[in-house]
Amino acid sequence: MRRLVVATAVMAVLLIALPANAITHGTVDGTSHANVGGLVHRSQYSDGTWLYCTGTLISPTVFLTAAHCNRSGRAVTVSFDPAYVAGDPIYSGTFERDPLYSQRENDPHDLAVVVLDKPIRDITPAALPSAGALSHLGKNQRFTSVGYGAYEVTNGPGGHRYLYNDVRMVATGGLNTVNKSWLRVSMNPAKGDGGSCFGDSGGPNFVGGGDVIAGITITGDAVCRATNVDYRLDTTSARTFLRQYVALPSE
Repeated sequence: MRRLVVATAVMAVLLIALPANAITHGTVDGTSHANVGGLVHRSQYSDGTWLYCTGTLISPTVFLTAAHCNRSGRAVTVSFDPAYVAGDPIYSGTFERDPLYSQRENDPHDLAVVVLDKPIRDITPAALPSAGALSHLGKNQRFTSVGYGAYEVTNGPGGHRYLYNDVRMVATGGLNTVNKSWLRVSMNPAKGDGGSCFGDSGGPNFVGGGDVIAGITITGDAVCRATNVDYRLDTTSARTFLRQYVALPSE
């Protein structure tokens, strides 16, 4: 398990090679979201492996995450341990990215799945939203963000420092805005909210306290205190990709 503090200067380097976003101003999840796991990466640190992105089991053989979460080949491994340490059980699979993935702001197609080599029978998959389900959310709608990675950001003489422990965390936030592709969720602690930070891209944002994933974490503000920006899963473009791998709720 990776246990380290990353200063701002080092984070600038990591941002070139690693995907963004984990849970800040939240609590330890334990076994509440057993279908949320992390992608396992070999590292240069002395403890050997760590979790670099988050995702969710959406069928016994399909793990949903973000397209930008894989830069080292298609063979990947996933852990569902709530507090990952090297040697914990892992599941192998093949990373399949939306072929239309780009950095376009209006619709980046930042979706991917890991097709697992063997089905997982002892974890209940999460649900996906029906077509257009997020278009008419109320202003008081809440979301539950789950993920691994930076659980706190501190600020000192050396700049901002991001603390990691590879523990699955959970936080809730309120709706800010919804547009064609994006769901923006408040993670402002002044409002009692929490949300994503570096290490949690691809992680789920559940509608309320239920099991339907509204969107997956893609990005947010640099110090993880304002807005969690999520890619909607109820859009035509998202569903076009996902239906190749799982059965979707009715239109």
